[in-house]
Amino acid sequence: MKKAVLILSLLFMGMSYAQEVNQLPQISVSGEGIIKVVPDQVAITATVETQGNDAKDVKKGNDKHVEAVLNIIKKMNLAPADYRTQRVSLNPIFDNEKKKTTYKATQSIEILLRDLSKYDELMESIVEQGINRIDNVSFKSSKAAQYQSEVRKMAMKDAKLKAEDYVSVLAQTVGRAIAITDNSQNYQPQPVYARMKIMVMDESSSTRETLAEGEITITANVSVSFILE
Repeated sequence: MKKAVLILSLLFMGMSYAQEVNQLPQISVSGEGIIKVVPDQVAITATVETQGNDAKDVKKGNDKHVEAVLNIIKKMNLAPADYRTQRVSLNPIFDNEKKKTTYKATQSIEILLRDLSKYDELMESIVEQGINRIDNVSFKSSKAAQYQSEVRKMAMKDAKLKAEDYVSVLAQTVGRAIAITDNSQNYQPQPVYARMKIMVMDESSSTRETLAEGEITITANVSVSFILE
């Protein structure tokens, strides 16, 4: 019985406090923090895809190319933690017109390259060894967590500055924050491309720079309610 009374008392006190806060003069504003940085890493998802009439031969041929690609990666002294197999599949493909079944084997490898100066060398080498599909190229920063912390602080400062601007014409000041909502999306750095060239690799092509890493925009958005004093 005493426990029930205590719970009811705490609940009543909480409701009373919430009502009291809601009755106080307050202002709600949003704030944003933005940092643009040059990436120093790139994540690449590369795939070897092989098709043929015999499932065993298709799988064997695909494995051979994958092995050659992994050897290239190892020769470039990438840390074992910086590359891994993402997906492996072997599927039958039935052609209704020809009434024939063929097979397709695929294996995708995720590669994290921490030295962007090696990008062209890596891409040319893995294509030569059998990579025939580049599924994704995503630029990253090794200091992403640090920058994310910075933009959160910038967003809070921006919110407080906005609140101070709004009440500057009133005989009031911005007091303590009573509610903070993080409106930031999951961190997905988006490179801003200044240019982009198509990488062509054939017998007549010469080695050239094909990377345009641009900038990564890191953002944070917050909503804050302040008491007005």
